[in-house]
Amino acid sequence: MPRLEVAGANVRDEKLLRATIESIPICLPDRAQLDCGVCLDKGYDYSEVYELLAEFGFTAHVRSRREEAEAIKQEAGFRARRWVVERTHSWLNRFRRLLVRWEKRARTYIAMLHLACALITWREALKNPLPK
Repeated sequence: MPRLEVAGANVRDEKLLRATIESIPICLPDRAQLDCGVCLDKGYDYSEVYELLAEFGFTAHVRSRREEAEAIKQEAGFRARRWVVERTHSWLNRFRRLLVRWEKRARTYIAMLHLACALITWREALKNPLPK
């Protein structure tokens, strides 16, 4: 079962990176043969992050929003990849119980996160069914 890491808003992103990578529920083929990249923002621009990603066989792609905006202006057809995460956060924020955390126990909050993710997946599957 996938694991979610819950922390306060004052915890830096890079502190939860190891737990996030270790919680990936699927087994990937040998990452040395693949070029597996991880797109991150400047909140992850630390030497420890680069070392951790290299340990797991990932390549870090760290860009600020300004750098992405300049790339959009210079390259025709360039799209920033951050929108996928921001869109997901927006969908999760539509669940009021997640937006304002009322639960005192982390287990209850994580259960609500799983339920919200399941509902989001279900809705998207109804909108975009697989071809037969």
